[in-house]
Amino acid sequence: MTINPTIALWATNMARPVGSIEDWLNLVEGKLAEARDRHAAMLVMPEFSSAQWLHYKPAGLKASEEVAWMAAEGARALPALADLARRYGTALLPGTLPVADGKGGFFNRAALFFEDGRAVWQDKLCLTPSEKNPEAWNLVPGTVFRVISWRGLKLGIVICLDSELPALSATIADRQIDILLVPSMTAKPSGYHRVFGCAKARAVELQAIIAAVGSVGPVNGDTNFSGAAVFVPCEEALGFDGRFAEIAPADSHDGDGPMLVAADLPVDTVRKLRAGGAEVWPGAWRADRLTIEAA
Repeated sequence: MTINPTIALWATNMARPVGSIEDWLNLVEGKLAEARDRHAAMLVMPEFSSAQWLHYKPAGLKASEEVAWMAAEGARALPALADLARRYGTALLPGTLPVADGKGGFFNRAALFFEDGRAVWQDKLCLTPSEKNPEAWNLVPGTVFRVISWRGLKLGIVICLDSELPALSATIADRQIDILLVPSMTAKPSGYHRVFGCAKARAVELQAIIAAVGSVGPVNGDTNFSGAAVFVPCEEALGFDGRFAEIAPADSHDGDGPMLVAADLPVDTVRKLRAGGAEVWPGAWRADRLTIEAA
């Protein structure tokens, strides 16, 4: 059976104001409808899509209180997001948002809603300095990586900085992941190039398809610079350079933010390459047998 899905990556414009959680949900619904109408089986949004809610945050809300407030808003939004995926028959990864860990802390969590009613979540594993700042967004890291089954595929979610970790890539290399989804949020071109450059490297290391998307436009006094791209292994059968589809990064947008629809992801070809057809790929190579010596 041929499995070559089409997915949509929405580089959300964070500068576009929303006035309530209902306003934001209507915006997401419109983009999900657009993705479905363009034959996408899944819509993926950036990390901390919940930051767009800060346009209507309560007056006087401190930076250290924003995470808890977004988590409360998110608890209201999650059932509606699950319903959208069911109604439109299109899987939805609505970025990430803070979710309480039950111990007084909050995870940076991505929830992936499927058209059949299932939901799977993935927490960010490695936090940035700003995500560990007690005076601001003080979060806790996750400890579990989930291999997700969908339509005969194996998916994974690596959130922003997690894509920059070769140790994580080596740990999951033997799991035969078909597509890694990378929701990200980067303030500067340097952050964009770190995440997207490392995402391309993961495509080579894992012989997998990597779909990365970030946000554009300022919100809450912070800048956002990113775009969207799908990377594949650098193999002749896939056009040599590892670039399957992409939209250029930017720091602003006149509308809701650009959407990249990547049609017919070449899962079948990548699987054949991973099974022994790649030019030089050594397989799920690990460094356990190495001895480190000073010379």
